[in-house]
Amino acid sequence: MSDKNAPLLIKRYASRRLYNTETSDYVTLEDIAGLIRAGREVQIVDLKSGDDLTRQYLLQIIAEHESRGENVLPLDVLTDLVRSYTTQAQSVVPQFLAMSFDMLREGQSKMLDRIANPLKAMPGYEAMRAQQEMFIKAMTGGVGGLSAPEAEDESEPNDLTEIRKQLADLQAQLAKLGK
Repeated sequence: MSDKNAPLLIKRYASRRLYNTETSDYVTLEDIAGLIRAGREVQIVDLKSGDDLTRQYLLQIIAEHESRGENVLPLDVLTDLVRSYTTQAQSVVPQFLAMSFDMLREGQSKMLDRIANPLKAMPGYEAMRAQQEMFIKAMTGGVGGLSAPEAEDESEPNDLTEIRKQLADLQAQLAKLGK
């Protein structure tokens, strides 16, 4: 099994067929696009010359999607990209695009985090959570030396008899306090 962090090596044969070295089968551009969408890095090399063809094939994937009407890049952006190849802005454009996509990924990650835990974004959430923990410790710690329940290791099975014993002890202590 290969390292999923290492780029997936795709070899292009003289027949222009693309060969996935990980699964030992031929792939299409759409297959490669799917791998990339799934988060995989790919490297496409010419088998005979060893030239890196990744950029060429990624541009081809984008061109095919654009030609099918899946317009992601506005016409103004495409025009500016063409202009950047003939101007001094050429050195700035790749850095700008890379930083823009980094910001986009970071924003998406933060948004997904907020969706998963909406209270986390609330001001004072951490302080409120800490106060709640202290309150629970104070309330349970004052009764016969009990402390707040510890988080159980999920790998260990629950010991029902121990829980019943603790519950009986608590009930006995509460009964003593009530007298």
